[in-house]
Amino acid sequence: MSAHEQLYGSDQNGFVWGFVFRPGEAAQPVTASIATGILAEAKSSDAKIFIWLHFSLANAASLRWLEQNISLPEAFAHALKNDASSTRVEQDDDALVATIHDILFDFAFDPEHVSTVSLCVQENLLISARRKPLRSIERLHEAVRSGEIFRSPAELLSHLLRDQANVLVDIIRQSAYRADLIEDNLLRNRIAASRTEIGSLRRMLVRLQRLLAPEPAALFRLLNKPPLWVHEDDLQDLREAAEEFAAAVTDSVSLVERLKLIQEELAALVNEQNNRSLFVLTVVTVLALPINIIAGLFGMNVGGIPLSESSHGFWAVIFIITILTSVLGVLVVKQRKD
Repeated sequence: MSAHEQLYGSDQNGFVWGFVFRPGEAAQPVTASIATGILAEAKSSDAKIFIWLHFSLANAASLRWLEQNISLPEAFAHALKNDASSTRVEQDDDALVATIHDILFDFAFDPEHVSTVSLCVQENLLISARRKPLRSIERLHEAVRSGEIFRSPAELLSHLLRDQANVLVDIIRQSAYRADLIEDNLLRNRIAASRTEIGSLRRMLVRLQRLLAPEPAALFRLLNKPPLWVHEDDLQDLREAAEEFAAAVTDSVSLVERLKLIQEELAALVNEQNNRSLFVLTVVTVLALPINIIAGLFGMNVGGIPLSESSHGFWAVIFIITILTSVLGVLVVKQRKD
């Protein structure tokens, strides 16, 4: 397969990539058929060999191949067939089954750009499956391809969680930068663009929290009673990954609160500007009241209109209007000062 196909496509069985890990050695790429033979050999011996197989659920053949060639835990098979609404990490017999929400590889600050990766972690095997390319999975893939050494599938899982936390931290960092720009616009009274953008940012972060926040708590519960094959070093890595992710979620909560305060400040500024506009409108209406009343009275086509026969009638009316308008203007300004 080409590099593009390895990243985004799959073969006729839905297989995207596979690696075999041997103690102290960099991972070697393998095909799905070769991987199943190595896996059977590893289970029948004491060799500390494990395999990572990655599948694309967009290819319907992937689920069929997994069911035919690998004994899947029931919880993992159910996760592959159904979309999960929240993140979870649980133990099914001697395997760890995880459903992790992650952002798409081409994420562009759209709350809809969130998808799911399903994981099955066993002593000699890690299976991951997703419908669309996800950023943290691609980061783990690049780490494996670059020659980074892993001692167990649990370490791969902890690395994936750290990558996911780093992705969330990057989003928070970029969101904080955009929040700074919004605050600058707020000081310059540029309201219209800021209100739209800040609403989008807050909606995105709230949704990410709702999808990702349950993960640290679920992982901590699992760490209290892990499978027997998970070593202490792997448990420590998982604890550190959970702590990093919990810190990232906490930072996102703080940023949401900051955005909420900015929204409140924007709303107060909008109300203040509306009040100013209404005051100007009221002043104009009040100042125009005398001339409107007098024009209405003198415009009536009836007899007995005063000053109609006077040569100075027009200027007399102008003088009266000026006096009344001046008095009303003084009263409005005085009331404004009070």
